[in-house]
Amino acid sequence: MRILVVGGSGLIGAHVANVLRERGHAATTVARTAQPGIDHLLDVGGASIEQLRSLLAGHDGVVYATRTEEQRPLPKPIYPEFRRDNVDPVVRLFTAARLEGLTRGVVMGSYYTYFDRLHPQWRLAERHTYIRCRLEQAREGRAAAGEGLPVAVLELPFVFGRAGDRLPNWAGPLDRWARSRTPLVAPTGGSAAASARSVAEVAVDALEQASGADIPVADENLTWHDMIGRIADAVGRHRRVARMPSGAAKAALRLGGLAQTLGRKESGVNPSYLADLLLADLFIEPTSGRPLDPALRETFPRDAGA
Repeated sequence: MRILVVGGSGLIGAHVANVLRERGHAATTVARTAQPGIDHLLDVGGASIEQLRSLLAGHDGVVYATRTEEQRPLPKPIYPEFRRDNVDPVVRLFTAARLEGLTRGVVMGSYYTYFDRLHPQWRLAERHTYIRCRLEQAREGRAAAGEGLPVAVLELPFVFGRAGDRLPNWAGPLDRWARSRTPLVAPTGGSAAASARSVAEVAVDALEQASGADIPVADENLTWHDMIGRIADAVGRHRRVARMPSGAAKAALRLGGLAQTLGRKESGVNPSYLADLLLADLFIEPTSGRPLDPALRETFPRDAGA
């Protein structure tokens, strides 16, 4: 296969390109900024269908591996901007892919869509603009692709790992916290987690099978207490992680929601309802059987200068 990887300069996109090549496929990478190993520079988010058709010509499939920061507060209303960043580029990309005769695709999504299916009573799309747009991204992207172009949506949790100097966007603050003298505290609840390598392998499996499924991905399920403790262990600071009372976590997040409301701002995941997610067990049946510790050590190296 010849596959175009959109977002090839990112952590997941770089791993997808590597796995494709290891399996004997050809990977073409595109990104907004110049990086080693990037074949084309283009802001796919603002590209026209004709520009995308030119980029996709001669490929068998495409992987969409870009993302938006869901927690960044923006002036109300945020839905138009989140739709412009998350939904519209995918619709144009898969419209172009269908017109060019591509036969397979993958979108890197969010595990919140998995939990929206599992727990409709949580009203996630209604309460969180980011989750609403992730659902629209999958639905409208597949509609644009049509029946002859199956699109798999990988529903991703926390993703650990490294590709060169590329790390998860949220790794920096956690790394500094784990190395600091600030007390480590964790609420109840927890999350599924996966390595970037595992995500890439599932993505390439989906391309090889021309899958159009929703695919939740996980290596392990971690309580927040376990996750923070293992991050501290990875950086060499073996510290006790205290338990945060659920009431304190809920109060802090509701204050954050109130502050945003007073400032006429919103974020993609509404802090007023975030406690319902944060304190839940957002767990997925592990798909790889791979231990997470190697990816944790890559993300949080013992040598701070690594």
